[in-house]
Amino acid sequence: MVRLFTRLPPLWRFAFTAFLGVILITLAWLQVARWVAYPAALMAKAGLEQAAPQWVRVVHAEPGQAVVLDSSVAIATAQTGWRQAEITLDAEPGRYAYGLPIFLALMLAAQVLQRKRGRGWRVLAGYALLQPAQAFSLAMHLLMQLLLATGLDARVLKVEQGQMEAIIYGYQLGALVVPTLAPVLVWLWLERHFVNDVLVSAWRASLAPAPVAAAPAPQAPVAAPVAAQPAPQRGEISSSAAAVLPSRRRR
Repeated sequence: MVRLFTRLPPLWRFAFTAFLGVILITLAWLQVARWVAYPAALMAKAGLEQAAPQWVRVVHAEPGQAVVLDSSVAIATAQTGWRQAEITLDAEPGRYAYGLPIFLALMLAAQVLQRKRGRGWRVLAGYALLQPAQAFSLAMHLLMQLLLATGLDARVLKVEQGQMEAIIYGYQLGALVVPTLAPVLVWLWLERHFVNDVLVSAWRASLAPAPVAAAPAPQAPVAAPVAAQPAPQRGEISSSAAAVLPSRRRR
């Protein structure tokens, strides 16, 4: 199995290692997602309390716990007996932090192809760079849940329609694009030398046309050897010539 893996082209080895790494690292990450995403939860807490004080009363973010948002927005529903009640929301801090396993899988694939020291600090740098993106996705998720809880009623939220549409667009961006695009961009920036020296070189080599062997020069046909016939001796007439000579007349 190892020999078969080493015989694969570099691009195939990189893709196989990255794909397998995403599966295995994600399974391990699920066990510690709340703890690993704690810095992103703190960033989301600070951002929500500063950017939306008209909606957010306080955000609770504890290590290893779900993020809880206590809002100042009140609604009346059948569950509250049609009394005004403030909305409380909770979310998993690692809900949109699965970009970290993707980043770690890419780093692992790069290490398998290019056994080079110095990637430890890149892993830590990538982890730190991914925290703001994860915090953005988490904050937009909580804001979107707040909008849905009010039935997208701009009068209850006391905002304009354009602001609501901006939150919806930000939620779509944070839920669909940022979690998968951010780790790839961070990895490309941190491993730009590996990408250029290994992946791009292997890709160009795969596109190069295969050398064509020169066709052998045509050889002149060799005539079959002709058996030499003995020359007729002097005074003798060959049998072929005697067949055509007229017969002599008798005197």
